[in-house]
Amino acid sequence: MPPSFEPGAPAHGGMIPLCVPELRGNEWKYIQECLDTGWVSSVGAYVDRFENELARRVGVKYAVATVNGTSALHIALLIANVKPDDEVITSSLTFIAPANAIRYVGAYPVFIDAEPAYWQMDLARVAAFLNDDCVRANGETRNKKTGRRVSAILPVHILGHPVEMDPLMALARQFNLTVIEDATEALGTKYRAHNAGQLGDIACFSFNGNKLITTGGGGMIVTNNAEWARRAKYLTTQSKDDPIEYIHKSIGYNYRLPNPLAAMGCAQLEQLDEYIAAKRRTADFYTETLARVPGITPMRQAPWAFSTFWMYTILVDEKEFGMSSRALLNALAQANIQTRPLWQPLHQSAVFADIPHAACPVSERLNQTALSLPCSVGITAQQRLHVADTIIGLARL
Repeated sequence: MPPSFEPGAPAHGGMIPLCVPELRGNEWKYIQECLDTGWVSSVGAYVDRFENELARRVGVKYAVATVNGTSALHIALLIANVKPDDEVITSSLTFIAPANAIRYVGAYPVFIDAEPAYWQMDLARVAAFLNDDCVRANGETRNKKTGRRVSAILPVHILGHPVEMDPLMALARQFNLTVIEDATEALGTKYRAHNAGQLGDIACFSFNGNKLITTGGGGMIVTNNAEWARRAKYLTTQSKDDPIEYIHKSIGYNYRLPNPLAAMGCAQLEQLDEYIAAKRRTADFYTETLARVPGITPMRQAPWAFSTFWMYTILVDEKEFGMSSRALLNALAQANIQTRPLWQPLHQSAVFADIPHAACPVSERLNQTALSLPCSVGITAQQRLHVADTIIGLARL
């Protein structure tokens, strides 16, 4: 049997893990300060500092720290005035969190296929849905089949590469839709020199253990809208209208990031440029080394994009390579190399079986053929070479 270990788990027993945290800066120092001073709850100087530094790095005016990326998405949807029984256009090929968050607010996801070149949301299909399947009246866009209001677009920048945002924003403005960027995999990613997170109306980041920088768990809402930022802070701190008398006029959420985790985030953010450079070195090596292997298609970067290659991914053609992506996964596991497929497309998930959807053949093909390779910030040149040599050695077996 192949060795069993969780994605994002620390390396052990000589295994080369998929993607693990890199902790080599001021993490211990800053967290120790929190412990020494007793500031260990969601109140503390590091929470404010992390918000300010992240906002400055992304290039927006405001940031609100949350306990994870999913909670950030939940609050962003509420702030964007997504109502129960609304519809929100989102990606089919992504982790399930954005679709879950849409359901948290009582709305329904409209799943859009990926495009084949860079695997992001297919904007031609977004346009087709809005132009052919929707009607505009009284300042609203409604789905002809369901009668529901379409209130927002939630594009997901997957794997460190951006969605092509200019045409998406043009569609959103044409149909009076709010754009909520899911940038949880895209810190440091750029679209035409603009940072992911500053391209839509509001955006969300994640700092889970396998992300480019981590706070263990953690997330962030960013926006240039002062009122939205104020409301995000209000909702994530239990909607306190009078914190002395405990007066609450709205349903609130206990979503504020604790100070020690924010301290870790500050230390990680100090190293972001170095981490991005490390990811791109790994991507360059894999692309150059594996491009000549029959049946392997390396990950690409669009000419209008700056990708962080957060999770370096290849496509495996079973006929040309000699085995399927899943067979390659198992063979690499036998060699103590951890890989993983992309997510089950959300339109195929049992939890969304009752939600109508258009065909998503590209997402389905990518799910069957894609494999993400070890690409931790701290992966060594020797480990990268071992991964590549093992794949080459398995070709046409």
